[in-house]
Amino acid sequence: MFRKFPKSAGVTALLLSLVASSALSQEVTPPAEPKLPSIVVIEAVTKPLVDRVIATGTIKPVEEVYVQPLVEGLSIKTLNADIGDEVKADSVLAALNDDALLLEKSQLEANRAKTEAALAQYKAQVIEAQANLDDATRQRDRTKRLSQSGTSTISQLEQAEALVEVRQAQFNAARQAVAVGESDIKVVDAQIEDVDLKLARTGVKTPVAGVVSLRNAKVGAIASGTGNPLFTIIKDGAIELVADLSETDIQKIKVGQKAVVTIAGGTAKIEGKVRLVSPTVDSTTRLGSVHIVVDDESGARAGMYASADIIVTETSALALPLSAVTTDRNGSTARKVEDNVVKQVKIETGIQDGGFVEVVSGLQAGDMVVAKAGAFVRDGDKIAPVPAEPNTISN
Repeated sequence: MFRKFPKSAGVTALLLSLVASSALSQEVTPPAEPKLPSIVVIEAVTKPLVDRVIATGTIKPVEEVYVQPLVEGLSIKTLNADIGDEVKADSVLAALNDDALLLEKSQLEANRAKTEAALAQYKAQVIEAQANLDDATRQRDRTKRLSQSGTSTISQLEQAEALVEVRQAQFNAARQAVAVGESDIKVVDAQIEDVDLKLARTGVKTPVAGVVSLRNAKVGAIASGTGNPLFTIIKDGAIELVADLSETDIQKIKVGQKAVVTIAGGTAKIEGKVRLVSPTVDSTTRLGSVHIVVDDESGARAGMYASADIIVTETSALALPLSAVTTDRNGSTARKVEDNVVKQVKIETGIQDGGFVEVVSGLQAGDMVVAKAGAFVRDGDKIAPVPAEPNTISN
């Protein structure tokens, strides 16, 4: 015979059984620890860095030389050079018509021969005048002696003295005529030398070696030194990149610094060197020019647009990716990780090269820092560091 328990007693027993089971399960399974956030970290390492200034501008000749005719009013007879030709110093680029000069020289030579004949006559007159003067002098002296002895009159003496004066004047005039004739010959000789110089200059020469960049000369045209130059020469073929830099960047540039030039639309890297840095900066644009000599064998041409990386400094220093550095008005900071704990440290930065920046102070080689400065971690946070893959860091 079964004994019946009250209904409330059965419910109570069931609840007690469930509570005991729950308590037993809590004693067997320990509570789970909170999961740490996985944050990518990177090591501060020493690497080569290059401080550079980017400049853009136009390729121009280092020095242009204008070739003008040295003789006016002559027509161009022949042309010996064209655009793009390489020429040597003193090369004849064009020849002027010399017919008029040759005719003028012939006339001057004829005048010289005529003047020489006249000079010969003047010299003969000098000899004759000298003889007449000597004869008149002897007659005067004889008359003077006769006058002293009473044989000659005073009138005869006066006439003899007057004749000496006349002969002396004639002698002086003859000598002056010779001097004039000799001067005339010198004038004609100078005129002939001038024509010879013009004849020598009918060959239009370049004073320097280089490349012909412009030719305005045309056969038959009248050459003039006051108009456009007949030829324009790029001296020694030397070209350079002329670029404008800000007043901040131009302070870093020194003569002799290396540069890598790239022509617009091209991929070839051309070696260059800073030749000149402008001593002034435009007060309006706040820009100053820098001249970078470019190898003329590189294929660059005057007038092309180009850019240059001017190498200011090359060094090996501790560096971090730019993404790992936070910069504001108070300076730069990085999030250093020690024992999986984030610690914000103040750092001093130096030169920037591509995606990296030099760390002057605040970190040491081997320190681990949060790779992304924008990661949502704060000073003192505990994280699960994940080393960054080398190819995920920009260079």
